[in-house]
Amino acid sequence: MLQAFAEGTDERAYRIPFAIQWIFPLPIFAIIWFCPESPWWLVRKGRMDEARQAIRNLTSKNSPATADETIALIQHTIRIEEESETGTSYLDCFKGVDLRRTEIICMTFAAQVWCGSPLGGAPVYFFVNAGLSPSNAFKFNVGGLGLASIGTIASWALLSRFGRRTLYVYGLGLLAATLLTTGAVAAGAGTGSTSSYIQAAFVVLWLLCYYLTVGPVCYAIISEMSAVRLRNKSVCISRIAYYLSQIVGNVIQPYMINPNAGNWQGKTAFFWAGTCLVFFLWAFFRLPESKDRSYEQLDILFNEHVGARQFAKMNVDAYAPRGERVKVA
Repeated sequence: MLQAFAEGTDERAYRIPFAIQWIFPLPIFAIIWFCPESPWWLVRKGRMDEARQAIRNLTSKNSPATADETIALIQHTIRIEEESETGTSYLDCFKGVDLRRTEIICMTFAAQVWCGSPLGGAPVYFFVNAGLSPSNAFKFNVGGLGLASIGTIASWALLSRFGRRTLYVYGLGLLAATLLTTGAVAAGAGTGSTSSYIQAAFVVLWLLCYYLTVGPVCYAIISEMSAVRLRNKSVCISRIAYYLSQIVGNVIQPYMINPNAGNWQGKTAFFWAGTCLVFFLWAFFRLPESKDRSYEQLDILFNEHVGARQFAKMNVDAYAPRGERVKVA
């Protein structure tokens, strides 16, 4: 649709694409209206019958666990969090083991910006400054977003096979390598036609890598890493960290690339490669793996202060005495 109106010069060229956006709230509203309430919230409120019904609505008929078994697991998880004295205020997000969990989800969300999304997420201006015509720059952008859509769908399968930490760490490494290559091409080959197309191709590759890994995987991590009793507040804090990073990133990116300011052109990729490498190192040492872990097991692993790189190697017995619940597999 955008491509069809890209060459338009009358009011329809912007009015119709904007008007089409109003279609999307209708199905979203319908989905939200019929969504069942969170069984975790219902259990904490003591509304067990409603929690059972919500679990039945949210699980398949072939689920190995019954609604009563799931409720028992939820209740035990809540008791474990009570043992660790997890509160329910914003201040509790910065106390004890929950401080570590808040750090993880805030840094995970902020990494979406600092891995280069101000450059790769809105690349048309970058493409133009790299030497492409406005028409070709827009076509590259549309193609990149098409690959991004494919990458997001493919990430659903990758998540269940490889896990969150693996995809996130390797994703940040691939994004840093892509940005370094883009910067190197810009620095070594100048602004000729060949250089411009190579830079554009690597930015499109960045989009594919981002939406296969860091982009969608982030949301799985932030929903799993916070304590159940603090999840709504933890997610809110992490989103604030993302927006603060986005404000900084979206302000400095135009200054770096603009011919009347920094005039870095394609070499802007070097800056984002550097920040991406910083977050790659953080994720390697600080981001745990939550694949195939229940919220109960994650609570225990955090309460026992297990190192990030050891999460996947531990056996967890939630019903053992405190201090004996975690053992090396």
